Amino acid sequence: MKPFIKEYTNDEKLIDDVKKLKDEGVDGDNVYLLSHDDDRTDRLAGNAHANTIGFSEQDFKSAVGNMFNKKGDELRTKLQEMGFSEGEADEYEEDMDEGKVLLIVTETQNVEQLLA
Repeated sequence: MKPFIKEYTNDEKLIDDVKKLKDEGVDGDNVYLLSHDDDRTDRLAGNAHANTIGFSEQDFKSAVGNMFNKKGDELRTKLQEMGFSEGEADEYEEDMDEGKVLLIVTETQNVEQLLA
């Protein structure tokens, strides 16, 4: 099942929504943030107590021999690994190019209603 995804331009709104999910019992291990700006992503994830999408040790070893040419390639790959199609990953990556931050929740039950 594909994760829930929502785009944000307002960092405060994003943090509020992550807190709302946690207050409603969504496990923080299932909440991820992704953006073009690693520092912004890390800061937001720290403030919201959410996760960033990184590489496991094993992924890192295979990625070293095959380093990404651009940040966009890395973001598209991460999105595809989470279950989004290549076309969806391209669209979301373009939105991140414009400064949007993605909230991705892998525990999808009721998430849409909670953030409506």
